[in-house]
Amino acid sequence: MGVAAYDAYADWYEAYASDTANAYQTQVRGRLRDLLGAGSGSCLDLCCGTGLQAAELRALGWRPVGVDLSAGQLRHARPRLPVARGDGAALPVADASVPAVACVLAHTDVPDYPAVVAEAARVLAPGGRFVHVGVHPCFTGAFADRSDPERIVIDGGYADRERSFRAWSPHGVRVRVGAWHVPLADLLNAVTDAGLTLVRTAEAGVGPVPDLFAFLATRPN
Repeated sequence: MGVAAYDAYADWYEAYASDTANAYQTQVRGRLRDLLGAGSGSCLDLCCGTGLQAAELRALGWRPVGVDLSAGQLRHARPRLPVARGDGAALPVADASVPAVACVLAHTDVPDYPAVVAEAARVLAPGGRFVHVGVHPCFTGAFADRSDPERIVIDGGYADRERSFRAWSPHGVRVRVGAWHVPLADLLNAVTDAGLTLVRTAEAGVGPVPDLFAFLATRPN
């Protein structure tokens, strides 16, 4: 495995996500809580990063287990949950072995998110739940100028699926690690192509234009 983009920024991200972006993380946890719901057994925190969702997963009754490619971020995650270093598109997890998978704020950090969704479907037990919480694919990205929260300006870059370091804010995550854009149709098609059933979607944000998009999908029995 190579060096992950977040390795060089793991300490910065730990402070940023825990402090500067705390209000945003509260919104994220709310969507995760509403869509995943209470349960028992293992919940795979897929692309877990620094493990910031572990406490919320435990509060819902799940036993979180994390997988991430970034050794730097896993250094912060280990005190929060059991972890393994691995590629989200080739998980070190057995087929049909977990009742729940959560992937939070990660789809823009991997070059092939449909492959990650397919892996989530593979490791889910029949009837298992897959929850995605991520930046809104229509209103957040290199193509979106969010400097005025009342009026988001979208340009032709929405069709560009390549990794980009362009961002309206010079202080956030994307100017450091970049982002792959996954248009809305690609995101939802990845779910059905993996054989999962889309159950519910949700949008959220602190302003009038949502910056989060989330969904619950299940593996058929």
